[in-house]
Amino acid sequence: MGDKGFSELRTIFCFASFFVTLHLVHGDLSYSIPEEMKRESVVGNIAKDLGLDLRTLSSRKARVDFEGTRKRYCDINLNTGDLTTSERIDRESLCSKKPSCVVKVDLVLENPLELHRLTLHIQDVNDNSPKFNDNLIEMEISESAEKGNRFSIEEAHDADIGQNAVQRYKLQQNDNFILTVDSNKVELVLENKLDREKQKDLNLLLTALDGGSPQRSGTVVIHVTVLDANDNAPVFSQTVYKASLPENSPPDTVVINVSATDADEGVNGDVTYDFGHISDDDVNVFSIDSKTGEIRVTGVIDYEDSSSFEMRVKAKDGLGLTSYAKVIIDVTDVNDNAPVINLKSLTNPIPENVSPGTEVGIINVQDRDSENNRQVRCSIQQNAPFKLVPSIKNYYSLVTTGQLDRELVSDYNITITATDEGSPPLSSSKTVQLSVADINDNPPVFEEQSYSASVSENNKPGSTLCSVTARDPDWRQNGTVIYSLLAGEVNGAPVSSYLSVNGDTGVIHAVRSFDYEQFRSFKVHVMARDNGSPPLSSNVTVSVFISDVNDNSPQILYPAPEGNSFMTELVPKAAHGGSLVSKVIAVDADSGQNAWLSYHIVKSTDPGLFTIGLHSGEIRTQRDISESDSMKQNLIVSVKDNGQPSLSATCSMYLLISDNLAEVPELKDISYDEKNSKLTSYLIIALVSVSTFFLTFIIIILGVRFCRRRKPRLLFDGAVAIPSAYLPPNYADVDGTGTLRSTYNYDAYLTTGSRTSDFKFVTSYNDNTLPADQTLRKSPSDFADPFEDLETSVEPNVSI
Repeated sequence: MGDKGFSELRTIFCFASFFVTLHLVHGDLSYSIPEEMKRESVVGNIAKDLGLDLRTLSSRKARVDFEGTRKRYCDINLNTGDLTTSERIDRESLCSKKPSCVVKVDLVLENPLELHRLTLHIQDVNDNSPKFNDNLIEMEISESAEKGNRFSIEEAHDADIGQNAVQRYKLQQNDNFILTVDSNKVELVLENKLDREKQKDLNLLLTALDGGSPQRSGTVVIHVTVLDANDNAPVFSQTVYKASLPENSPPDTVVINVSATDADEGVNGDVTYDFGHISDDDVNVFSIDSKTGEIRVTGVIDYEDSSSFEMRVKAKDGLGLTSYAKVIIDVTDVNDNAPVINLKSLTNPIPENVSPGTEVGIINVQDRDSENNRQVRCSIQQNAPFKLVPSIKNYYSLVTTGQLDRELVSDYNITITATDEGSPPLSSSKTVQLSVADINDNPPVFEEQSYSASVSENNKPGSTLCSVTARDPDWRQNGTVIYSLLAGEVNGAPVSSYLSVNGDTGVIHAVRSFDYEQFRSFKVHVMARDNGSPPLSSNVTVSVFISDVNDNSPQILYPAPEGNSFMTELVPKAAHGGSLVSKVIAVDADSGQNAWLSYHIVKSTDPGLFTIGLHSGEIRTQRDISESDSMKQNLIVSVKDNGQPSLSATCSMYLLISDNLAEVPELKDISYDEKNSKLTSYLIIALVSVSTFFLTFIIIILGVRFCRRRKPRLLFDGAVAIPSAYLPPNYADVDGTGTLRSTYNYDAYLTTGSRTSDFKFVTSYNDNTLPADQTLRKSPSDFADPFEDLETSVEPNVSI
């Protein structure tokens, strides 16, 4: 923009006192600043002028937006609140010759949306010198021209305005011409007639001076050629021509036709047209026909760039006399600009727990057209929980209309449409992508309401029982599920001593080996917790069922399977086939089929004499007792369960076939079996080898005395009385499973201490039981020897 120098600018700034004026109108700020300020120069302190706290500027995302331009001439320092220049501001580029140059700035504060209008008045600085359109002006004047004739000179132009524009002209001193200036119309006035014979041509120096400080100037040389004739200059039909032109007019469109006439004849009266002063931006927009004066469009006419054009047109005759006219072209607006949607602010992502009506974005809509063509309506699609709320001026707030749920919709593509009021209307769209940020608002949910696991007893520690799974629809750490066992006890022990759960997978493992006989089932509670803040959790019940394994052999309660006790039953000689003789009683700690017992006689003295109930354990005669049957009957009974593999236990049953006690031999001898035969032989040999007659005599004497003094002994040594209704702990009373049934009741009575002994047989409350209302009687002489001193009576009662 002409000659510029830092020293001159510094002087200008000093002259202008680098002033920044401020006044507050309806809450708006207005600053007046000179053009050509250096970058980062302070315009004013917005925070102080608006009474805002510095922290508010940062928290509310303060920023400045410029209307009608893409350049950012200023910016705001959030730390200090200063409004500073960010680009070179040239008033001539912004406003050309307009007397007032204003840049409108919007100060935008968010949360809530607040708008302050800032007006920057750009003051002109004398940074441009006056400039003539040509460096040399050629003029031809007839020597016959009369004194006082006026000859127009194209004026100089200064891009500055006001006092900084051209203020006066100065013509070099000469003998023929003086200079007159009237309303920027510059003319040479012939003061003394020309004489071709004395001077055929002359050069005049014209200087244009502005009123700035320091003063700037521009010069042009006027070369005057003195002619013999032609004393008339062209004359335009109008001093000022005006035309109207729609923007976007195509090239070669006729704008206006200027016309000038010359009173001279012949070549001297031929008029040619040309542009005088025209700006560099407009030189390629229009053209003028040198013969007809017709002005046509040659470039792009854009109302938004320039709403009017002003130019000088020059008419020149054949011998160089010129005249000037002004042409003003007004451009009419056409709706050729669609609205522009600018996203000024956006909260992205949006927390899903924001309340309806929350502002999440700020939209600014600009239309470069004018009047109705720039009136804009904005809309948004209806299938999203958002709406546009008109805020201030051409700003809109994007707010939520409903509750967001990231688990249902995690992303939104919001299409905003802006339509102007032109004819035809133009519209534009912009898609805003919004993501919903996850909030830990969903607890983990188990796939099942409860879980169950089955495990066989005697399992290996660490074996897998089952797996629990919980889903959390939240995202990332809010949806990461961690499993754990809730504190509790099982049979008085911590639950952690029985089970463990994998925190990542939910797989439940056994910590120890389980025993079905101790407990058959238990329940634990598993918690699924997410990793959010605060964490959310849910619980589920896991039932563990322990299945039985055949790990317990049957236990024989009667008769004792091992030991030195001799369980002996008396069988009457008159017993018929099918009579109940005795019963093997056994139980199994297992359950189900593992506790189904079966009884088998694996060895007997007479295999065809006795049989045993497969599941009842009752020993019965298979046939009637005969005289040939051995009195001593030894049965070995095996009790088996139904498990896989099957477990068993054995016992021995000693039976005496006899009707009275006199026939009963020493009972101890009955217990001798093959296992004890060697022991008997050893005892006999030892007794023979160490005994002498003397010792034998003494032993007999002492034995007789001892026997007379002691109480009568029972039927046999080591007899065991079976208690009534006895069941070991943890044994079920299950009918039909082979275990002891309480429906059997047996009574046995023995009496001693008299010369007559009575024996009452076993009584069963079951059918098919041998009648026991029989009494064996023996004569006193039968018992005189072994029981002559027995004086007491014993009556044992055994109930099973």
